[in-house]
Amino acid sequence: MKQLDFRKKWVLITGASSGLGEEMARQLAQQYGANLILVARRQERLEILKKDIEQKTGSQVALFVADLSKSAEVGDLLKTILQQYEPYAAILNAGVTHLGKQLDLTNEHFDQMIHTNVISVVYMANQFVKYFEQKQLEGALMFVSSMAALFPTPYQAAYSGTKGFLLNFATALSQELSNSKFSMTVFMPGGIVTEMTSTEGFNELRGYLMPVTQVAKEGLTAFRKRKLTYIPGFLNRLSSRFSFLLRKEFIIKQTGKVYKKSLDKKS
Repeated sequence: MKQLDFRKKWVLITGASSGLGEEMARQLAQQYGANLILVARRQERLEILKKDIEQKTGSQVALFVADLSKSAEVGDLLKTILQQYEPYAAILNAGVTHLGKQLDLTNEHFDQMIHTNVISVVYMANQFVKYFEQKQLEGALMFVSSMAALFPTPYQAAYSGTKGFLLNFATALSQELSNSKFSMTVFMPGGIVTEMTSTEGFNELRGYLMPVTQVAKEGLTAFRKRKLTYIPGFLNRLSSRFSFLLRKEFIIKQTGKVYKKSLDKKS
């Protein structure tokens, strides 16, 4: 299967108003000449990003303001996008987390997390895959998961669960495809320097966070090469490959100690 060519093609990115989604949007336009369909809740941030990208590149940028935690908005959103554009690829990046004890996670926040990280992703993936399966078009879909899918993270228990779901869902679904020109990628970064990790609770974890520019660059390279799964960062990949040398329970326990220390210093 040949590598993806994003030039002048429409690429959808959710959660595009900040962090990894924003950086991927910039690199897709600047490095690969892609046209962009950007989705996020914050209209002002999207408009600023659109103006900046269009001024600096020859790419076109379309904006859609939507709250992906609301199921009613998700189906209509992608239906509209598929009718108005001919998307070549999609990066389902939007997500929320909870840093702290699971018992401190409110039902309201948990519902928001499940709808954003899981339900909206499944709804959008179903429509997107059906579109490419029926038309037998060239394209690809990226699910932004996390290393927490492989190494569940204490004090981010529910978040780890949602990211583990994405890994299992996407890798299983990839085997059901009949379109040989369509591929899926599950991207599993570790911690990233973004707005999501800017709170005090992450203070002791700064040394473990990767620059967002590097993560986006590696993710887009893996996406373009149609890798089924990919972990950015050499040390992250190394720890994943040699994790069998240590019991998984030990790794999770040590991670929990680091997170607890960071949270204790916050309080």
